[in-house]
Amino acid sequence: MRRPRFLGRFAVLTALSAALTTLLTVTPAQAASGSITGLAGKCVDVAGASSANGTAVQLYDCNGTGAQIWSNPGDGTLRALGKCLDIVDRSTADGATVQLWDCGGSSNQQWVVSGANDIVNPAANKCLDVTGNNSANGTRLQIWTCSGGANQKWSAPTSGGGGTPSRFVVTEGQFNQMFPGRNSFYTYSGLTAALSAYPGFANTGSDTVKKQEAAAFLANVNHETGGLVHIVEQNTANYPHYCDWGQPYGCPAGQAAYYGRGPIQLSWNFNYKAAGDALGIDLLNNPWLVQNDAAVAWKTGLWYWNTQNGPGTMTPHNAMVNQAGFGQTIRSINGSLECDGKNPAQVQSRVDAYNHFTSILGVSPGSNLYC
Repeated sequence: MRRPRFLGRFAVLTALSAALTTLLTVTPAQAASGSITGLAGKCVDVAGASSANGTAVQLYDCNGTGAQIWSNPGDGTLRALGKCLDIVDRSTADGATVQLWDCGGSSNQQWVVSGANDIVNPAANKCLDVTGNNSANGTRLQIWTCSGGANQKWSAPTSGGGGTPSRFVVTEGQFNQMFPGRNSFYTYSGLTAALSAYPGFANTGSDTVKKQEAAAFLANVNHETGGLVHIVEQNTANYPHYCDWGQPYGCPAGQAAYYGRGPIQLSWNFNYKAAGDALGIDLLNNPWLVQNDAAVAWKTGLWYWNTQNGPGTMTPHNAMVNQAGFGQTIRSINGSLECDGKNPAQVQSRVDAYNHFTSILGVSPGSNLYC
């Protein structure tokens, strides 16, 4: 069983690499409309062309009617017949069906059209999917864990306006203001490109919640890397300590190869294995990618933030989205060494950065800032 990785202290800075590969095609500012085609060349269709709340959304032969014309207005929604593509009962579970419903701005009506032709609901971090891989007319559409299968690939209208601007709530100017002395390795474009790995990050809930999550992530990254300065862990004496030979795969890159790297200081062989498996990158055999490839570095930081509890009880992503407070992100990242009065100066450093970054973004920091 993989043990949790407790991230490094500020005094023993581990550094980072930054920036990511898959480019996200996000809804820009202007609307576009058209059909959404998928499996067997069939269209996403509103059953019976009914605009009633709760009408099923299905796969059907393309016919050019209004029941198959979807607009992408740039607010994260997909709309037909004046209503929004909606996940039934706001479910995030595999198999939750989709329907038409009055647009209300809720997270179950938010969709990201990716450069890989997936249509992702960020709150569930799941893809629009044809049930049972069945191309028959009338097959209901649902959400399911993204697999890259043909039943999850869509040709959808992307809103106009030219280019594919980032949907990140932090502008490049704000990013530079947050990190005036950053290492040139950590580019803004690298970070925004990385967002497609975890489309729910800083893209779930209200605009306030999105900005709070972005500020929380960047504040913790700021603390871990000395303001996005360091790329690798500075205390080289620690390097041989991060190999757990008890793992069945051992440490094929060497005893001292799994030291802290990246925005959230990825370390230990089992974490390189887990992160690599999740991202589709062989980090167990080539951990140096995290310090040499900025894209890979940011991906590992987002992997931890979105999927790992660490010494806490929730992921940092869930802590912010569910409004548990910034303090719970500290607990999930380094709580065993900092929280419950163990190192209040380190906690204060993180909170100060968070307050500064939320101020730059013009948003309240919320409550429960300490752990």
